[in-house]
Amino acid sequence: GLLAGLRLLAVGVFLSSCFGTVMFSDLSVQKDGSSLLCRPASDDQGPVFERMSLTYTPCSDHFKVGERSFSRQYAHIYAARLMQMRPLLTERALQKWGSDVVIRRLCDLQIGEQCCIVGTLFKRMDLQPSILKEISEEHNLLPQPARAKYISDVDELILEDELQRIKLEGKIDRDKCVTGSVIAIYGAERNDGKFTVEDFCTADLPMQTPRPPFLSLSRFVLLASGLGLGSSRADSMLGLQLLIDMVTGQLGDQGEQSGAATISRVLLAGNLLSQNTQDKDASTKAKYLTKKTQAGSVDAIRLLDELLLQLVASVPVDVMPGQYDPTNYTLPQQPLHRCMFPLSSVHPTLLLASNPYQAAIDGVKFLGTSGQNVCDIQRYSSRDSHLEILEETLRLRHLAPTAPDTLGCYPFYQKDPFILEECPHVYFSGNAPVFESKLIKGTDGQEVLLVTVPDFNSTQTVCLVNLRTLECEPVTFSAFSTDDEESEMNISH
Repeated sequence: GLLAGLRLLAVGVFLSSCFGTVMFSDLSVQKDGSSLLCRPASDDQGPVFERMSLTYTPCSDHFKVGERSFSRQYAHIYAARLMQMRPLLTERALQKWGSDVVIRRLCDLQIGEQCCIVGTLFKRMDLQPSILKEISEEHNLLPQPARAKYISDVDELILEDELQRIKLEGKIDRDKCVTGSVIAIYGAERNDGKFTVEDFCTADLPMQTPRPPFLSLSRFVLLASGLGLGSSRADSMLGLQLLIDMVTGQLGDQGEQSGAATISRVLLAGNLLSQNTQDKDASTKAKYLTKKTQAGSVDAIRLLDELLLQLVASVPVDVMPGQYDPTNYTLPQQPLHRCMFPLSSVHPTLLLASNPYQAAIDGVKFLGTSGQNVCDIQRYSSRDSHLEILEETLRLRHLAPTAPDTLGCYPFYQKDPFILEECPHVYFSGNAPVFESKLIKGTDGQEVLLVTVPDFNSTQTVCLVNLRTLECEPVTFSAFSTDDEESEMNISH
């Protein structure tokens, strides 16, 4: 009991700054006479810090699926994507290669003519999992092993338009490309029917609405993902409770409490539940063959409701679903149902959002996902950095280019909702292995903060975005681990 008490007392919160300007860690510095080691100045409860309020406008309606019909083919979404992207890429090609560049459809190509073609990339990959290979047991084929990467040296890159396709070779990195990307290519067709690539371009960043001018006060939005409720990690739960205590102003001295008042909104980006809560046998095994009468996610959802109750009583919270959360699996994932949160849903400060997520917070446009789109591109390309992939999707002007090929999505047929029509100010993806951030600038004056929100269950880290400066810093919650405890015991003996 004493050791457990010492362990709790030794818990600390460490703030790491990414920039040299005023950050959240600077606002939380100790104030005079406010140390927890000092005698209270009086018998009263001390000062009350009012949380800064922000205007909020949800912009995710185009990700809401109304009447669901899965009878349509997926060819429609590729056709709609190319139809929407072709004018953008034609304009970008004229800007890059000159107004006199010849733009051809694939059916009009002439051998040896230098021209520009616009189409959708398709990467033929031998290692790509296929349902046809999985069900071919009668041919005595071994099951395909799970891989971290599905690329190989024999992959082929093909460009398709509405009528034809052509194989690509030349100055384009095949391993970095993924199926579903719409790009413009400059080059010429050879005698063997292949197209030699000399250069290519993407749609690049769309136009951006300027950020509103801010006052001198800094206001923060807290981004967290991968809470992983239902896992077996006790230190994760301790870190999660510390996070809640920090946001609600119940942690630290007056300096830290006044700093917590500047956190104006919390955004939870998916995987609220752990992968351990996924009972894969539940849908295939007969009920009388199992002793379990309720899903493994029930207790985790109940715990999530109790944790959200602590948060929403103090601060507005947006909750996005993720890969392991109880909603539809395909993108766009619809908001979690309010009936699962009988305690926290009473508060109007709880907003159950879709994945992808889009909103304007005090005029700052946020756009992001729970990370499935980034992880899928990582598997089917040579790119490893989540931040690099995030930037690439922004320059492709598409949230999920690999959908519906290797990433499940709804079969849209009139319009592709994943095309970026407006440039966000903050573009994030959740459940990343590490925290990374980067401020990029576009050719038309756009400024976008890219953030990879780390998986909280494994990193104990969240991040804070300063709406005034578009700067970001991680906040890590750390406690004595089991290894630390064992080393303490060894020292004592």
